[in-house]
Amino acid sequence: MTHLLLIRHAVNDYVKTGKLAGWTPGVHLNEEGQAQAEALGQRLAHVPLKRLYSSPLERTMETAEAIRQYHPHLPILHHDGIGEVRYGDWEGQSIAALQSRKMWHIVQHYPSRASFPNGETMREVQARAVNAIEELAARHPGEMVAVVSHADLIKMILAHFLGMHLDNFQRIIISPASISSLVLGYGRPYVGTVNDVAHITQMELARKRAESVEEPVREA
Repeated sequence: MTHLLLIRHAVNDYVKTGKLAGWTPGVHLNEEGQAQAEALGQRLAHVPLKRLYSSPLERTMETAEAIRQYHPHLPILHHDGIGEVRYGDWEGQSIAALQSRKMWHIVQHYPSRASFPNGETMREVQARAVNAIEELAARHPGEMVAVVSHADLIKMILAHFLGMHLDNFQRIIISPASISSLVLGYGRPYVGTVNDVAHITQMELARKRAESVEEPVREA
């Protein structure tokens, strides 16, 4: 049985631009994202990882590097199969403008029929992501493997192995720096956890406690 940890990259500032990132180069983790990635790395510090794979984009590579800091013997292996959706002509465009297009509504409600102009279909994205996961499971039997990818890719992978139709994949929530676990071997697959963010919650609670201690006491 191969135990795969499906990890979403931490947050970045590109979302504040209101544009669709896709494979846009130069999208890096912001300060909050770096803190999230560090919390993630600490969470996995004592996990017996045997391999570390990442989408080749900067935000996933930087998240993977935070894990590698606690597993210095592991190289970060790029894998295009777990890379972001290729949005074609939509990449870098304003999301507000895209929302007025008919295809946007198809993406939201019937993604199995969605096709991005000069990009991929959602069916193709799910197929390549699932194929990549099956490839890694076959390559690393009996090992624990970390896979750093993107929200929609992880949702599609989980939907497939949960037996959900692609049109329902958006019902799954995958938060930044979250961990979902999948076990593959002979026979049925097992989804162990989905969107585990306990390490992020602990980080945020610790930050709030620190801020409350630093606040000056006001006299009555």
